[in-house]
Amino acid sequence: MDSKLLSGCVEMLLLETVSRAPTYGYAITQEVLQRSEGYFELKEGSLYPALHRMESQGWLESYWLDTEDGRRRKYYRLTALGATVCAAKRAEWERFSQAVGSVVRGNAAGAGGGARLAAPVFP
Repeated sequence: MDSKLLSGCVEMLLLETVSRAPTYGYAITQEVLQRSEGYFELKEGSLYPALHRMESQGWLESYWLDTEDGRRRKYYRLTALGATVCAAKRAEWERFSQAVGSVVRGNAAGAGGGARLAAPVFP
């Protein structure tokens, strides 16, 4: 996958994954890999900086838990602001993918000047 395309959707992938349940870094990478059928393989170099950035923006919060073998894991959960951002990014993605699909397939959004897709707005 082109890294430029991936960088634009990493935040959405992470927010969507964490929105399902609190989880930790490695589990996030595995969930994204599985749900994308192997297409998105997130590396530590992009995963953790993105998680830390979203935490500093107030979209995620983290906490530590001890595992059964005595190790500690840092878990991430979505905040209320994060849920709002996640919903906005999901809506933006739907509009974006619809528009790209229309161009690629040669579809017109209602021949003769159909409705335009609204520009994305983030909180």
